[in-house]
Amino acid sequence: MKRSDALAQLSRDHHHGLVVAQRLRRATPATADAAREAFLVFWADEGQGHFRAEEDLLLPALARHQPPTHDAIVRVLTDHVDVRRRAADLAADPAPTCDDLRELGDRLHAHIRHEERVLFPLIEAALATEELAALAMALEAAHESEPSRSSSS
Repeated sequence: MKRSDALAQLSRDHHHGLVVAQRLRRATPATADAAREAFLVFWADEGQGHFRAEEDLLLPALARHQPPTHDAIVRVLTDHVDVRRRAADLAADPAPTCDDLRELGDRLHAHIRHEERVLFPLIEAALATEELAALAMALEAAHESEPSRSSSS
């Protein structure tokens, strides 16, 4: 099934996240520094803003149709807290273990897959066409206002 236009930008961000997650998951002593750096660049340029848009716009839109304690919502928020913590740890540690990098890669990969396979279909089924259109506009405005995007565009 084709992804709703309202969620297309988030899915594009997810693609970038999966590439970075794969590098983390395959980290070896020889590639650890490059994998760490790729994640930190992704996190600064896309990841943080992506999480913010999901928390500020996407999840509240779904919470109009599902209880805020819905398993999909709780899982996304829990994942966000964990990835943020791991990102901060990675930024503070110039020489993380390969196991730490792989664990972050596994977590990021599983998180993205959950959103694509569970959360996004739930949103597409719950929101009316007009709500999806309004969500699309809000997400686009948030995407364009990200400092790293406006300076590189």
